[in-house]
Amino acid sequence: MTPETSRIARRIIWFERPSAALSDPVRFMAYAMARATHEDMQVLRRYVLPEDFVEALDRAPPGIIDARSWAYWNLIAGRYPAPPLPKRQL
Repeated sequence: MTPETSRIARRIIWFERPSAALSDPVRFMAYAMARATHEDMQVLRRYVLPEDFVEALDRAPPGIIDARSWAYWNLIAGRYPAPPLPKRQL
């Protein structure tokens, strides 16, 4: 956790303390892929490896990433067409 990542976490996962938001990197990255600004992602890319983005996509919790962001980040990860969005199991 750095001051930069803490600031980003505070803004995109506003309902949790930054330390709690950053404690689950996959969930945090899912929120970032859906809600972070371009500038936020430039900061995060200094700390997150490309394979970490792919892992976050593979393990993303359902309901966080919208379809447009899902398609975009899968394209950035070299996956086209994108796999299906994660679905909630009821």
